[in-house]
Amino acid sequence: MDTNFRTEKLQKIFNSDKDLQKKYNKFMVRKIKMRLAVMRSADTLAMVPTNRPVRRHLLKGKRSGQYAVDLVHPFRLVFEPNHDPIPGKEDGGIDERQITAVTIIEVVDYH
Repeated sequence: MDTNFRTEKLQKIFNSDKDLQKKYNKFMVRKIKMRLAVMRSADTLAMVPTNRPVRRHLLKGKRSGQYAVDLVHPFRLVFEPNHDPIPGKEDGGIDERQITAVTIIEVVDYH
């Protein structure tokens, strides 16, 4: 899957080991790199595992339409489909088998 970033600043941080180490601890950096590797190696969003340790999940409420994967508890890597329009199913849900690009939004503890 193609991965983009919501801001240039976030892209700079994620594309530099030095900047990642400054922003996050070594355990978080390791998890971020692992999750990005899983996402980038998947052809579609449906191929990103929904079980642990990755645990891709669709968010609700204020974050409706966004997804997250687990990092170091309680932090999550939050992203959204990068399609216009977002491929949908007949039941109104998102067709994750057609999502081939995502935008990384942030690393956050939203709990």
